[in-house]
Amino acid sequence: MPDAEDVRRIALSLPETTERIAWSMPTFRVAGKMFATLPEEETSVAVRCPKEERDELALAEPEKFWIADHEAQFAWVRVRLAALEDEGELRDILADSWRQAAPVVLQQTHPRLGLPPAN
Repeated sequence: MPDAEDVRRIALSLPETTERIAWSMPTFRVAGKMFATLPEEETSVAVRCPKEERDELALAEPEKFWIADHEAQFAWVRVRLAALEDEGELRDILADSWRQAAPVVLQQTHPRLGLPPAN
């Protein structure tokens, strides 16, 4: 089961990511834009997610994904670390969130980031 240290290690391995404490919690940013936070007891991670997809995830897998009340108006979803299958799933989730926050030029520099290997 992935934990907060796995979140930190994976997030910081993504290009040009920095960690900063905000609202008394670790946040991870690319080009100044936040793409992940470790709220509360660090048993979950909040990531960027388009609202339509976020709502579908929360309905399809409520044991894994949920929407915090104070984030309902924003394109963020919470992920329970204990519910993740493995570190690979965490890596995919963080990479997807990173792509949503990263500037286009940085995404173009790392086009395969977080995507499955080509066959």
